[in-house]
Amino acid sequence: MNKIILLNNRPTGKPQASDFKFTDENKPEIAKGEILLKTKFVSVDPYLRGRMSDAESYVEPFKLNKPISSGCIAEVVESKNKSFKKGDFVSGSLEWKEYQVSNGNGLLKIDASIAPLSTYLGILGMTGLTAYLGLTEIGLPKRGETIVVSGAAGAVGSVVGQIGKILGCHVVGIAGTDEKVAMLKSKFYFDDAINYNTTKDINKAIATACSKGVDVYFDNVGGDISDNVHANINRFGRIIVCGAISAYNEISVPIGPRVEHFLIRKSVLMQGFIIGNYAEKFPDGIKQLSKWLQEGKLSYTETIVEGFDTIPQAFIDLFEGKNTGKMIVKI
Repeated sequence: MNKIILLNNRPTGKPQASDFKFTDENKPEIAKGEILLKTKFVSVDPYLRGRMSDAESYVEPFKLNKPISSGCIAEVVESKNKSFKKGDFVSGSLEWKEYQVSNGNGLLKIDASIAPLSTYLGILGMTGLTAYLGLTEIGLPKRGETIVVSGAAGAVGSVVGQIGKILGCHVVGIAGTDEKVAMLKSKFYFDDAINYNTTKDINKAIATACSKGVDVYFDNVGGDISDNVHANINRFGRIIVCGAISAYNEISVPIGPRVEHFLIRKSVLMQGFIIGNYAEKFPDGIKQLSKWLQEGKLSYTETIVEGFDTIPQAFIDLFEGKNTGKMIVKI
């Protein structure tokens, strides 16, 4: 039998285990032009929460009682497609199934000899590309400038900070535990880091860590943390809005300080993005990230949990900050 995970309910607030449903089907068979895939790694990401709501967005919502999908690594275990052979590994957006059939469209062959398979869901996949292209295309960092990263110990944030250092910037991260703060400075070479859970005056802490103000803010969280970073933004600063995990589980729209006054007064650029905006730049981005990784200029951290049945809980744990770096489920 073939295990599948379906969306059982549309979450209200934080997702619960009851919002997911496990079911079985017969292991699929392939026809001419198709391949049979066995799932090896599954990526769980905060953006999936938005797709669980029946709301208009940049991507179609998940359907109730249908399989959930996300970035996955899979092995070709049977092939009737000339472009793929048994033993190939591929990455792509795939359903939460142990086995599934594909015609190969949208799948990218990956080389396990270059880097571990899981990295193609993280630093050499959408995570790394989100960090690299968001920072360089919107943030346009210049040597000597100051970059602040929220959600800095997460998969995207930790890469943003390292790229900032490679480009010669002063980098400050914001995270939620002392352990994460220590890791940002010791492993990822952030110049400074702030624990938002134990810091009484975040505005003051940001001002201290960023003595010349903030030139580029890579925002993964939104909310009160971002309000305090905005208060320290420099003239002609750039704010990259990548995520807003602080609000993903809210059942009403949070209201905070208005941004118009400082955007106008300081001529600040504030731009949101999705990684698909830069699809044509993916090959060059992966090439650059791979080069830095092989040169030892980039490090990465993964939180890997094992077992197909753990996928929903791993996703829920994202909203408790239980991951350090990329959260991945190994099947």
